[in-house]
Amino acid sequence: MKIDRLIGILAILLQKDFVTAPELAKRFEVSRRTINRDIEDLCRAGIPIATRQGQGGGIRIMDGYRVDRALLTNGEMKDILAGLRSLDSVNGTNRYGQLMEKLLAGSSDLIPGEQSVLIDLSSWYKKSLAPKIEMIRTGIEEGIEISFCYYAPKGESVRRMEPYYLIFQWSSWYVWGWCLEREDFRLFKLNRMEEMRLTGNRFQKRKTAVPDLGNERVFPGGIRVKVLFEPECKWKLVEEFGPACFREMEDGRLLFQEDYTDERHLFMWLLSFGDKAEVLQPEKMRDRIRKCAENMARKYAKPENGHTLQEKRGTQDEV
Repeated sequence: MKIDRLIGILAILLQKDFVTAPELAKRFEVSRRTINRDIEDLCRAGIPIATRQGQGGGIRIMDGYRVDRALLTNGEMKDILAGLRSLDSVNGTNRYGQLMEKLLAGSSDLIPGEQSVLIDLSSWYKKSLAPKIEMIRTGIEEGIEISFCYYAPKGESVRRMEPYYLIFQWSSWYVWGWCLEREDFRLFKLNRMEEMRLTGNRFQKRKTAVPDLGNERVFPGGIRVKVLFEPECKWKLVEEFGPACFREMEDGRLLFQEDYTDERHLFMWLLSFGDKAEVLQPEKMRDRIRKCAENMARKYAKPENGHTLQEKRGTQDEV
């Protein structure tokens, strides 16, 4: 949209002393003529823009200019405020709130009490996440490697990486960067990263596009799942997959059929339903859950004397 491009151009001009029309055209993937028209529109909107010809010249915004709130609608400003507040909710600072105050300088008709969209990205791990996020931000901004101990399903390992993106997705925080041990780009979950530190080693940033975080890219290998759920599980299926993910059978049970991308998460998800779910496909997952149930039954079984099997084993070992 044109308004989005105009706001983007204004944001760049506020950050740089000079920028050329070809640079803006490449950045926004439009023609130089379109950029020239956009600059004219910004001038007509009352934004003091100056141009200078020759080497070292370009387009600039005059010193002392502040963002005119009239450029944005009331709804757009509220959306920006909601987004900035959500970032403050992560680390408990008021950094982004202060940024918003700068954007709102000279405007008094948008006050916090009018905000109707509230986004809280904090979690139970807020105290441990905040310092990690700050350290990763420093590593990204200053080009410094970070090291950490990573806890993965296959075991623990010490990693070093060049951080490039801090990401919030799938209800969790991640960092995307170049893993020096694997010599490839990797995605790490912050809750599994411990003993994190800045190594002091600076790195030259590699050419990298915004990471593709689609399920197929991060969790390759689709798994066709077919499960029968008891009727009382309907609310959870609707919440997580929508009402079209199951078909109600004559006996009231719900036949669930979906593609799943990660076997480990699928296993844990199915176990969360206890005995309210029966896996029909894939057969491998059905066998895995059956073996798990048998092991659990052995652990919790009580012999005639009232002691659990584990307690009985412990007594025998002592003898």
